[in-house]
Amino acid sequence: MKKVSKLMTIAMAAVLAIGSANVATAAVTNSNTTFKYAVVDVPRVVENSQQVANLKKQRQEQERLFSKSLQDAQKKLQAESNATKKKALEDSLTKSLNAQRDKMNQEYAQKLQAIDKSISAVIAQQAKANGYKLVVAKSVVLYSEGTDITNDVMKAVK
Repeated sequence: MKKVSKLMTIAMAAVLAIGSANVATAAVTNSNTTFKYAVVDVPRVVENSQQVANLKKQRQEQERLFSKSLQDAQKKLQAESNATKKKALEDSLTKSLNAQRDKMNQEYAQKLQAIDKSISAVIAQQAKANGYKLVVAKSVVLYSEGTDITNDVMKAVK
C-alpha cells in the first residue's frame, strides 16, 4: 500500500512538472510582442528629489524645536525643589514630550510614504509612456541590457 501511495505521488509530481514546463514554454513561444524592460536607481531618484530635500529641512527644524522643548523641560525640573511636585512634573513633561515626539515621527513617516507613492507613480507613468512592461529597481539587478530610466524619472519627480 505504501509503494502504491509513493508511486502515485511521484506520478502526480511528474505530471505537474511536465504541465508547468508546457505552460511556461507556451507563454514564451506565443509572445509576438517585444518585451521592453527598464531599470531605475530609486535611491538616486529619492536623493535628488526636491520633495525629500524639503522634508529633510522640515525634519531638522522639528528636531531643533523638540530639542529646545527638552531643554526647557529640564530647566523646569531643575527649578522645582519639592520632590512630590518634581515627580509629578517629570511624569507630565515626559508624557508630553513623548506624545510630541511620536506625533512628529508619525507625520514624518506619512509624508515619506506619500513621497514614495509619488515617486512610484512617476516611475509607472514613465514606464507606460515609453511602453515598458517591467521596471525593476537597479539595486536588485546584477546584469541588464534594459534601458536605465533614472534620469527621466528624476526630471519628472518634483
